[in-house]
Amino acid sequence: MTRIKFCGLTRLEDVRLAASLGVDAIGLVLTRRSKRFVDIEQARALRAAVPPYITNVVLLMDDAPEWIAQVCDTVKPDVLQFHGSEREADCTAFARPYMKAIGMGQGDAGLAMLRAYPSAQGLLLDGHGLGEPGGSGETFDWQRMPTDLDLPLVLAGGLDATNVGQAIQTARPWGVDVSSGIESASGIKAEQAMRAFVQAVRAADSQAD
Repeated sequence: MTRIKFCGLTRLEDVRLAASLGVDAIGLVLTRRSKRFVDIEQARALRAAVPPYITNVVLLMDDAPEWIAQVCDTVKPDVLQFHGSEREADCTAFARPYMKAIGMGQGDAGLAMLRAYPSAQGLLLDGHGLGEPGGSGETFDWQRMPTDLDLPLVLAGGLDATNVGQAIQTARPWGVDVSSGIESASGIKAEQAMRAFVQAVRAADSQAD
């Protein structure tokens, strides 16, 4: 079954709805580069609303180690998700499971980075290019999804209810990650779009069985 992560949540009602829909992970953006940024107190409140057995992920991007340490101490994320130019040593410095986002919009440069993070819990393959935080709504060629990596691969970038089924059939990812594709505005999720996305993923899974 394809895992689902809703990312860039900023409101308690969206976290609660996501949980009720059975998503596997909820992402909070703690890098100030993003228009979906939430501060420490917002993040703590949102984190507290996440029920057991749902993974809480915090997104960061070339942030200062002191800020990341504060986020870890106060928000207590289950997983850190790095979207910048962080090296493997930077990602492992906080003794916490991490995922690394790879900007597949970089083309061959993105593909070359796929084996640079062997200690990652998984890789998130996004449609953005170099220096972009994700959440841009850009897709990439799903046929470029590698099939020879041992790490779980999460597909992101431009996904919504209308195309996620085709994306799953083409790329066969371990999971899918959506942000702008379930929004009415940046950081504001739309209930109908959230529901439709989950339904589309489950429909694609049932066709694959």
